[in-house]
Amino acid sequence: MKKEIHPKYNDATISCACGHVLKTRSTVKSMNINTCAACHPYFTGQAKFIDTEGRVDRFNKRYARKAAAKK
Repeated sequence: MKKEIHPKYNDATISCACGHVLKTRSTVKSMNINTCAACHPYFTGQAKFIDTEGRVDRFNKRYARKAAAKK
């Protein structure tokens, strides 16, 4: 590697909006983020699939096969 062309790689602090602080190494000394693994709904298990408008039922009703007419 060539000397004097690479950025300094130092200790860094990543701060989340929820207050969680993560120590790592980076070329940037501090970063602020909105969500992290400590507060993101996917990782905390608080993610919910809400079918408020009945989208599945509406889809099934719209595209369901119609019964053949009986004679």
